[in-house]
Amino acid sequence: MGGCFSDLRGGKQAVGVGLTGTTMSPIPTSTATVNDAVDHFFRARGFQQLFTPLECRNMIPKERYVLPNLDSALYKIKVTNVPISKSEDYLEMEDLHLNLTIGSCDPRKMEWSLSLSASRLRDRDILSKSDPMVVVYSKKRDGTLEELGRTEVIMNSLDPAWIKKISVAYHFEIVQPLIFHVYDVDTKYYNLPVEMLKLNDAEFLGEGSCVLSEIVTKQGQSLTLDLHNRNGNRGLKNLGKLTVHAEETVASRNAIEVKFRCSRLENKDLFSKSDPFLRISRIVENGGSVPICKTEVVDNNLNPIWRPLCLTMQQFVSKDNPLIIECFDFNSSGNHVLIGNLQKSVADLEKLHEQKTGANFILPSSAHHGHGKVLKGQLFVDHFSEKQLYSFIDYVSSGFELNFMVAVDFTASNGHPRDPDSLHYIDPSGRFNAYQQAIMKVGEVIQFYDSDKHFPAWGFGGVTNGAVSHCFNLNGSASGVEVEGVQGIMAAYASALNHVGLAGPTLFGPVINNAAEIAGQSLSCNSCKYFVLLIITDGVLTDLQETKDALVRASDLPLSILIVGVGGADFKQMEILDADNGCRLESSTGRVATRDIVQFVPMREVLAGGWAKLCSTSSTRRTTWAVPDLHEK
Repeated sequence: MGGCFSDLRGGKQAVGVGLTGTTMSPIPTSTATVNDAVDHFFRARGFQQLFTPLECRNMIPKERYVLPNLDSALYKIKVTNVPISKSEDYLEMEDLHLNLTIGSCDPRKMEWSLSLSASRLRDRDILSKSDPMVVVYSKKRDGTLEELGRTEVIMNSLDPAWIKKISVAYHFEIVQPLIFHVYDVDTKYYNLPVEMLKLNDAEFLGEGSCVLSEIVTKQGQSLTLDLHNRNGNRGLKNLGKLTVHAEETVASRNAIEVKFRCSRLENKDLFSKSDPFLRISRIVENGGSVPICKTEVVDNNLNPIWRPLCLTMQQFVSKDNPLIIECFDFNSSGNHVLIGNLQKSVADLEKLHEQKTGANFILPSSAHHGHGKVLKGQLFVDHFSEKQLYSFIDYVSSGFELNFMVAVDFTASNGHPRDPDSLHYIDPSGRFNAYQQAIMKVGEVIQFYDSDKHFPAWGFGGVTNGAVSHCFNLNGSASGVEVEGVQGIMAAYASALNHVGLAGPTLFGPVINNAAEIAGQSLSCNSCKYFVLLIITDGVLTDLQETKDALVRASDLPLSILIVGVGGADFKQMEILDADNGCRLESSTGRVATRDIVQFVPMREVLAGGWAKLCSTSSTRRTTWAVPDLHEK
């Protein structure tokens, strides 16, 4: 079978390099001590707010000591006291202990990153090798499996080393069984993000299981598992082995952006030039190495220049930690040929950039007494910079404000609003249709981050004033586009169904351009605002390229777009706009988007609990908030 990376285009993509480009301004300082939006965000999930004022009273009535606000993501204050009496004025304490822990808020709950590799997997393909992917599950007490994450698909390999890591929270006081399923993914699914692959369409290669504590307590924190069938029977066939390596996640915002190029690489092809790519691995404590990223493939080029890549401290750990940089000639068979390798730390790469010098590759060879042959080919660092990566919570807690916008599809494919089968049907019983559900699900979350709660609301694809309009004010006003609150959106939508005719075609471009204009005006005023446009649609786009052009232009602005697909239509075009496969959108003029600003989710996934996933900021899994992290630019 093939896979997401079994085709040439998929196999040549970069993995684990992050998103690079112009970085947004540093987090602004704010005089506010508590952010209501952040407070609500945490309280809704059972956590304390990000900023935790701690008030202590001593034994003198009504005299108080207030500790400064501390970021509880970095610090945890624990108060232990033994009260011996109470009154209305004070709480008398026999003992008071303040325990300040830097780093993890709870030492018993630590975030760990799992790296996976396999050997001697079954070959399920006839003309090529299997294209394996691992899905990692946590086994709950009732026996059900909760998916923690998926690796990328590696093309044509029976001994894969996956780059994508799986995050898991380790509780030492709880037994945490882990289940690992290895699949061979079919070629026809190459254009789908791994999260959207249906596992029933993939071939099962084997299963492994262990307890998380077995890995983290083992010397070297690596455990090798025998793969077996789902029923636990290993049978007569050797299904291969899976090695799991665990490392505690480094809590840091530090990252580097680096741009590599090579010169005078050795040609490994007969009838053309090599197709080089770089794979970077980190040396771990047990002496082995763990791959952390690979670049894209540059075709037919012995002097390749790769796109800039971003490495976080979670990947390279420290500037002095040794990294192995390998240069390969890409082959579609999966048998990539090593051109050469070298060992450098991040600090060494910084020196190469400062000194504008190259480092020679070495070809390991037993004929050279284990030292290897020094090659003419060299690695250069054309760009090196250090930066801070700020998350969504960092921004909103420091004064950034979210502004919510919505656009509703009024094309005829939705069905007449009076038809009970219509997606726009207003049920007399009060039950929400798909559009109303999407507005409420998204709006009720984002409204807490918008101070004035005045939301621009549009419709598109409908007939207003005798003509088809691809961007009209949902409230019917000729002058004002804003409505007040989520209920205002709901009222304007219900009213529009009474006087707007359904038409078509489905065009996103005009709505995106209007939203981009608002975001651009805010940016020109240096206001700390970020805009989220919700587009709810049922159909296939007519202006796919025009939409791409609009999105590429908007990718420089403080704007993200959440597309919710309602009904049972084919949403492949939306998945293209989502660009979760790592390839940024390209305009008709050849310009590449600065960042991925689109998130698509089918409404059926929202109703099945997908919205909880979409809104999750849990670091135990790679899920996506409706607003991409603001550092992804």
